[in-house]
Amino acid sequence: MNQFLRYLIAQAYNNAWANHRLLRACAQLSQEEFELATRTSFFPSIKGTLNHNLTVDWFYIDAMERAARGDEPHPDYCAAFFEPEEPFATCADVWAAQKSSDQRLIAYCRQLDEPTLARDVGILRDHGLMLDTPARLLAHLFQHQIHHRGQVHAMLAGTAVEPPQLDEFYSRGEAEDRADDFAELGFTEADVWGV
Repeated sequence: MNQFLRYLIAQAYNNAWANHRLLRACAQLSQEEFELATRTSFFPSIKGTLNHNLTVDWFYIDAMERAARGDEPHPDYCAAFFEPEEPFATCADVWAAQKSSDQRLIAYCRQLDEPTLARDVGILRDHGLMLDTPARLLAHLFQHQIHHRGQVHAMLAGTAVEPPQLDEFYSRGEAEDRADDFAELGFTEADVWGV
């Protein structure tokens, strides 16, 4: 497998790992802190921000999966992915749904090959059909996740829950530092790196 494909797989695993660490911390919040406490960010709550990250995941993952199958773009993406805007009320429910979404993203990245990377993905938007490559959409999706995880991380700093470190690296020498998280997630170093 070429290094770029391996990198995309590693990014999908890293995305899941960071979501796991962040949501584990958020699960320590009371429901009021999670849902109702007003925060300063794009979205006024931790609940709103985490739901947004998840629904955007659904939107892009669905588009990439459809393209990989040769299907047309979703005809009613707003109703399918963004109505309601915040589909989950509790952190536990967001966490379960995010974990499922992360597994879909990993599975998608693991099946990528050169022809799939070269094939356009169609996404219907308000202004019409948008075409882009899987590599560009994945770069956008990973960055979107990082952006909003950072916002939640900052929001957590205003609570009694210590924000988790999310800028970990996959250095060989730090395997022991991630072993417990990987065990919780069912990941292995071989899954991530193929070695």
